[in-house]
Formats: sequence, C-alpha cells, structure tokens
Amino acid sequence: MRACALVLAAASGSAMAQDVPGGAADEVIVVSATRSAQVRDSSAVPVAVIEADTIRTVGAQHVAELLNRAPGVHIHRGNGAEHLTAIRSPVLSAGAGAGSFLYLEDGISLRAPAFANINGLFEAVDELAGRVEIIRGPGGAVYGSNALHGLVNVITPDPALAARRAELELGSYGRARVTAEASGATRLGDGYIGLSVRSEDGWRDDASLFRAGLQTRLDWGQGAMRWSARASMIHLEQETATFVNGFEAYRDEALSRRNSNPEAFRDARAFRASLHADHTLSALWSLSGAVYARSNDMEFRLHFLPSRALEFTGHDSIGAQSALTRQTARGSLTIGADGEWTRGYLIEDQTLPSFGAFPQGIHYDYDVEALTGAVFAMGRHALTDVLEIEGGARLETTRFDYTNNTDDGATGRFLRLPDRSDSFTTFAPHAGLVWRFADNWRAFARAARGVRAPQTDELYRLQPGQEIDNIEPEVLDSLEAGLRLSRPDGLALELTAFTMVKRNVFFRDADGINVTDGRTTHEGVEIEGVWPLTDRLTLSGALIWAIHNYDFDRTAGQAFEVIERGNRVDTAPEWLWNLRANWQPVDAVRLEAEWVHVGEYFADAANDAVYSGHHLLNLRGAMQVRGGVELFASLRNAANTRYAERADFAFGGYRYFPGEPRTVSVGVRIRG
Repeated sequence: MRACALVLAAASGSAMAQDVPGGAADEVIVVSATRSAQVRDSSAVPVAVIEADTIRTVGAQHVAELLNRAPGVHIHRGNGAEHLTAIRSPVLSAGAGAGSFLYLEDGISLRAPAFANINGLFEAVDELAGRVEIIRGPGGAVYGSNALHGLVNVITPDPALAARRAELELGSYGRARVTAEASGATRLGDGYIGLSVRSEDGWRDDASLFRAGLQTRLDWGQGAMRWSARASMIHLEQETATFVNGFEAYRDEALSRRNSNPEAFRDARAFRASLHADHTLSALWSLSGAVYARSNDMEFRLHFLPSRALEFTGHDSIGAQSALTRQTARGSLTIGADGEWTRGYLIEDQTLPSFGAFPQGIHYDYDVEALTGAVFAMGRHALTDVLEIEGGARLETTRFDYTNNTDDGATGRFLRLPDRSDSFTTFAPHAGLVWRFADNWRAFARAARGVRAPQTDELYRLQPGQEIDNIEPEVLDSLEAGLRLSRPDGLALELTAFTMVKRNVFFRDADGINVTDGRTTHEGVEIEGVWPLTDRLTLSGALIWAIHNYDFDRTAGQAFEVIERGNRVDTAPEWLWNLRANWQPVDAVRLEAEWVHVGEYFADAANDAVYSGHHLLNLRGAMQVRGGVELFASLRNAANTRYAERADFAFGGYRYFPGEPRTVSVGVRIRG
C-alpha cells in the first residue's frame, strides 16, 4: 500500500515544476506577531523566519532538522515523527510539553489548546510550507493559552505565485519521499495544491514510518473584499522505537538499533479547514477574521507504562477569529474577539491480564466539552520618527464540561472522577518599544506574560489521591531587550537578552500527587546573524546561552530524586548553536555545511546524572543540470557521531533515544 501511494504521488506530480525563486527582499514581512503583515525589524516581538527556499534546501526528514536552525529552539527528535520541544525553555514533557508551546497553521491552532499533543508538530504540513515563523517567549495579545514559552506558525504557500514543482528523494534505511505542488491563477481565483508522501523502514528495529500530507488553498475577491479558503490533511502511521537503557548505551550501535517495545505504534489523522476574510471598510478602518473547523484522532500503544494499554483519543472543533483595525499615519489600534467550541474524548484500555495496580479493561473513558472565549486589544504608536511603542492585552476564559462514561471512583492506580465542570480565566498583557537610533540599527525591549490553562489530561486523567480543585493556570512573565542590525549589503544581526519567571508550574511530587506550586527561572542570550563574505559565500547561524533553574524545593516523582532551589532544570543545555556556510562556486551549484552543537545538560532534576552533549556535521548540495531540473543530495551526521537525541535518568538508571548514524539521501527536483 505504501509503495503504491508513492508511485501514484510520483505519477500525479511528474509534470509539475517549481515555486518562483525568492529574491532577497529589503524588508522581511511577518504575520505571527499581530496576525497581520508587519516589517519584522519594526516589531518588539522576536520572530525567527524560515523561508520557502530554506525549507526546500533542507528537505527535513524530521521537523526538528528545520526548526532547530532558529535561535532559542531545541526540538528533540523522537522516533518517526515524534518530538519534544524547547523554545527558550528546557525540553518539556507530559502536560507541560504539550501545553507550553502553541503550534499554528496560518494563525489558527493545529489543535484545541486544552487538548494539545506533546508531538503536535507532526500534524503540521511543514514540508509544503511557504514559510515558518517562530516567536520565542510569550505570544502576545492575539494568542491565548499555550503560547507560554513560544509558538510555531506554519504559513501556507501564496497561491498568487505561479509555480510548479515535483521532487523525488531516496535515502538510507528505505527512505523515499515524493512531493508535488502547483499554484497560480484559475477560473475561480488564485489556487494552490500540494501533496507530500514520505515512507521509511527506520534505522532501528520495528520503526517504520508512513506520513502523507495534503494542502489546498484558494484566494479570490473583488474590490475591498478578499477571501481565502484553506484545507490541510495529515495521515500518519508509525511503529515506535523506544529508549535504550544503560550508561552511554547510545554509543553501542547494535544496542542502539534494538527496540524493546516492538508492539509500540502510533496512528493519527488530522483535518483542518478555514475561511479567511479581509475587508477594507475605509481609508482608516479594516475588518478581518476567520472561521474554521478541525478534527483530530489518534490511536497508540502506551508502551512507556507497565499496562501497555491502548489509547484512543481525539477532538473536533469549530471556531472563529475577528479583528477590527484602525490604521493612521502614526500607528494602529486593533480590537478583536475569538471563540471556539471543542468536544474531545479519551479511552484507555488494557488488554493484558490484570496485575498489581493495573486491571484489565477500561482505565478511563470520558468526554470533555470545552468552550473558550477571548477579547483582546493591541496597538502601535510612533512617538517620534524613530521611536515606536506597542502594547496589548488578552482576557480569555475556558469552561470544561467533563462526562465520565465508566464507573466513578478508583480502580487500581486509576481515578475516574464523577461528572463535573471547571473553568479557568487568564489575562496576558504585553508592552514593547522599538528605537531606530542609527542607520540600519534598531534597539527593542519587551515585557510580556504567557499563560497556560491546564490540559484536559492533567485535569481528568488522575491517580488516587490526586486533586484538581486547586490547580491554577501556569503564568510566565518575561522581560527582554536587544539590538538589530540590517544593512543593504545583506549583513544582518539580532542580539536578544531575556529573563523569565514561571509560576504555578504543574508538578508531580514523590507521592504521585499533582501540585501547581512549582517555580522556575530562565535567563539567556540569543544571537542570530547572516554575514555575506563574498558574492558566493555566506555565513549564517543562531546561538543561545541560557540558564534554566528550579526555584523551589521538593522531592520529585522518584523518592530518591530531590529538587533543591537553584538546581538546573533537567534536559536544558547551557549552550546551543547551529552555524552554516553556504557556498555557490558557480551559478548552477549550491553547497551548505552545517555545524550543530548541543551542550552538556543534566538528565535528572537532582542534577546527579549528566549527558555530555554532542556535535554534528551535515552537508547538503544541489546542482542545476538543465533548465528546470535539479539534482540534490544530503549527508547527515557526516562524521558518524554516536550521540543521543534525548538523555534521561529515570527508575534508577540512564536511558536514551539514540541519534541516527550517518545517512545519505539523493533526489531530483523538477521546476517549471
């Protein structure tokens, strides 16, 4: 079936060719900070941009490979399409990992925020994106819960750019990828359609992957009214390889390939559709908004639990966004309202015979209806010709109505609450300024608050003795300041220093009880730059130095693991960087060398276990062989480094997700 899908995709895209090559623009335009177009350098919000040309050049086999090029971003690659995310943060897991980052498509969340998935980026159609924008730190007034440490906004391609492209790529471990895209004018308007199909056997035992993404968009309008209809679909099937155990077990290639849970799997489907509208009311006023629907469902084996239970989960949503903007010569003011209704479900079923605290049969079976409403306001004003201020705030409330579909009470280690309702209200303000103090130079500063309402898993998937009545939303207060340089010759630099305090951190103590009185601190410096050495050679990269500390004392989830105030948060490297050299020796050839560094970090909260970090070298190249036909190749982990994508210390021992050894891929790209 998978082979047939690849053949059909190749046949359907064989006549397609390329996007229009993007030239260097004088100013980078972003939309993520305010949901409307804005010059990136004029915003106090730190937005990293990964353009379409880079997305095509990287040809990422996992979204981490692409997003880790941005400053402050550290995504741990799991097996298949799985991942754990860090943006100005440690690598977070459980509910915090799911709910501390907001993943968007054209400004609309991929999932309902309270139903976030820790692996949520596998539902993005990133390989077809027109560009990706990443906000580091709190998201601002237009985004509510989950835009805590940062957000990733995957922007669909502009259908007004007439383009056709098809790619076929083959690589190590049975990898095969087919991508086909076409866009341009149609009888109905400017249209776009793209298809991406990826399959691999996996470099570890029982670790195959099949992932297909489809995306469409149609833009049309007349006069002052513009419409855009968009839809995306993702289908995922993967076998899941898990941790290998033992100190530095990742250094043993044979051991790294083993999969101790060959029965583990994850199957998921996601569908999204939206209708966007923009209406110019007058010379000063405009109205914009969107209505949308989404549907997500997933089945997977809880291989990390003794029960090896099956989980069935999903949710359906409808929602709307709106914004009214007044634009003047000195600035703008926007007011808006957002609303969303979601119905989700979760079933956990143990098929193994009962043992210990793990009874055979249904552990959980519940539904949750969530209704979210928010109002916000934000504005910008030029105090002088060189100094602008901006600010805004968002008030958001969410109500959960929970229904238990099985017996109330405790069974084994599982607590099923009786039917109940809960609500949470959050307030997130922000303010900033941008000062153009010299030609090509800007200084900026920003204060912002990010919020995270509890996830439904944290509220209703409990163990005996846990309580939820005192759970509070997480709050992160952030201060940052920096400098930007952008010269006409292409030299660009952004330097940002930040300090953040997070309160009401959700935490599970040594007794297995959920508590929300944790506190952490986060300080660091980010650098992002581009330096054209010659017309043919350019250096670029991103670097972050950061310290993430616990600011409380408590015995952690294992009684022998004690957190003391001042301990480093585990899985939080002090140093991260991604440095690249791009060389075009002749017009038809492009080469890139990429150096990735992940620094040393603690693998446990008590700071007793350490991972020493690693360096990776990746090489990429492309050659135009004739009009519209390009050959490309990649050599990932060129030095064949033995490393861990994730190091952890749990249950009295080290465990690792081993990193992939040297891999090769080659492909052909047809444009026209």
